[in-house]
Amino acid sequence: MTRIEMEARGWDAVDVVFVTGDAYVDHPSFAMALLGRLLESEGFRVAILSQPDWHSAEPWRTFGRPRLFYGISAGNMDSMINHYTANRRVRNDDAYSPGGAIGRRPDRATLAYCQRAREAYRGVPVVAGGVEASLRRIAHYDYWSDKVRRSILMDCKADLLVFGMGERGIVEVARGLQAGKTLQDLRDMRGVAYRLGASETPPTEDTIALPSYEEVAADKLAFAAMTKIAHNETNPHNARRLTQMHQRECVVVNPPALPLSEAEMDRVYGLPFTRKPHPSYGGQRIPAYEVVKDSVQIMRGCFGGCTFCSITAHEGRIIQSRSQASVLGEIRQMADDKEFKGVVSDIGGPTANMYQMRCQRPEVEAKCRRLSCVHPTVCKLLGTDHGPLVELMKAARGQEGVKKVLVASGIRMDLARRSREYMRELVEHHVGGHLKVAPEHTDPEVLDLMKKPGVDDFEKFGHEFEKASRRAGKKQFLVPYFIASHPGSSLDSMIELALFLKRNHYQPDQVQDFIPSPFDIAACMYHTGIDPMSGKPVYIAKHLRDRRLQRALLQFFKPENYFEVRRALEKAGRHDLIGSGCDCLIPERAPKEALHRRRRRAKQQWREQTSGDHIRSGAGYRPNRKTATKRPRGRR
Repeated sequence: MTRIEMEARGWDAVDVVFVTGDAYVDHPSFAMALLGRLLESEGFRVAILSQPDWHSAEPWRTFGRPRLFYGISAGNMDSMINHYTANRRVRNDDAYSPGGAIGRRPDRATLAYCQRAREAYRGVPVVAGGVEASLRRIAHYDYWSDKVRRSILMDCKADLLVFGMGERGIVEVARGLQAGKTLQDLRDMRGVAYRLGASETPPTEDTIALPSYEEVAADKLAFAAMTKIAHNETNPHNARRLTQMHQRECVVVNPPALPLSEAEMDRVYGLPFTRKPHPSYGGQRIPAYEVVKDSVQIMRGCFGGCTFCSITAHEGRIIQSRSQASVLGEIRQMADDKEFKGVVSDIGGPTANMYQMRCQRPEVEAKCRRLSCVHPTVCKLLGTDHGPLVELMKAARGQEGVKKVLVASGIRMDLARRSREYMRELVEHHVGGHLKVAPEHTDPEVLDLMKKPGVDDFEKFGHEFEKASRRAGKKQFLVPYFIASHPGSSLDSMIELALFLKRNHYQPDQVQDFIPSPFDIAACMYHTGIDPMSGKPVYIAKHLRDRRLQRALLQFFKPENYFEVRRALEKAGRHDLIGSGCDCLIPERAPKEALHRRRRRAKQQWREQTSGDHIRSGAGYRPNRKTATKRPRGRR
């Protein structure tokens, strides 16, 4: 990670320089560590340029000229989601930075990093990847600028974009360049996108032409059509190549990479990770690492297809699982560490109980274009056997030096209820007092737009969980997650959700505000007001004041939310919910805490108007930027 380390190894140059917006943590939960170790195992010399100062190209020259390429990633998150809240306020911390410090990466980090790589050494190939590049590979709606932006390839000028999980792609690029292939020779790879100049002819064989950038930027119906086509071409077994014109130039998106086999997953996760942050951080706390340091990822991918979630779009719908031997080997390695306290904090993945589940008919899977295997009902061809997972959980907690193995990843309730053995095993041995679940909403129309099961599924699961906990002699609780302001969610539906929470004695500590993430179906709904899959209109809460009301209703019980909850109830004509009745959400008179909060908020708003805390169109995230002009008062 430093020039000194490079010279200590006796290297006069490196083959690949990975540039990342995250702190470098040598743990398999961090993409740069996974890809770096994989290339290292292939015999390549790899350097990690972590959170470089992007104001000049000098940091990009730290290791000299890379022999093969620069690999660019904004980090484990889209940089805009990393920087800003759903209300477009600057976040107070960065979970992927030492000490949680903000300001360690720019807005739209992929663009800035690719530009500096070009400046540092002309002619060195630049390969973009990671979540930010993956989800922005075609024209997309950008929530923070509130407009449709071009494919990221048009702005970052990368030679290739590796989308999705990049192990196969990055190794193939490195091997190809090592063997003397040109960048043009690598354009036929699966899982890559690239840009064609005006004089180059786009491919036509087995290809679908998306509406052009100019069309989708001007016409919301065209944007919805583009989204539907793009999502229908995500199954790697039958996906066709996509092309999209941007004026006279063309972006080409090849079919996704094929999923990794069990042996390949075992190899990747069995690489020699130290499982620690780089020593140069001097022991500074990296919040994201603290969450996952004692966790084990047993699978990747998700066939849930939730429209607001990017996991399926990035990791794929086909579940890729590790073998039991591989998982247990990692747990034994953890147990050998003197700092390990005996508790595996999580054994799971995007969804903890999808381990080794997939379609039972490969010939059907190869043709299927269904976006969710569990919505509107669980597909009859989906293998939902929890047996392999139960065996793994039992074996994991039986390892020497392991006191407890927890499941902290969310679980899919409709699948869990299909296996009494799994429910018993989970409740008796793997819940640390609280279990995270994600019903997300109660309104049937909203849940249908999300591709989530009805709220009765959550209620039935809750009863079974409670019974199993009582049988085990344990007092355990569900931690349900709900989303405010999702497309389709109106003030009336949020009030019904608040009533559901009160009747069931739920008081959520954390509330999720819907953020339209690039490429997601729900982001298309938010931008267009149309469900791209059905073509039907969808209600959207777009104004920040409406979003605040929905968020407040999820935490109606907090005194500081009193005035916003009252405003929401009065706006919806639900005066019957204001008072002292058993169904009332808030009392008639405001509590003192609410009055104090209103005064503090008024002062805070005045400060924001004078200091410009909100994101500005055209002014990126540049802490302490002296040239930034103050935003005029009253502007929103």
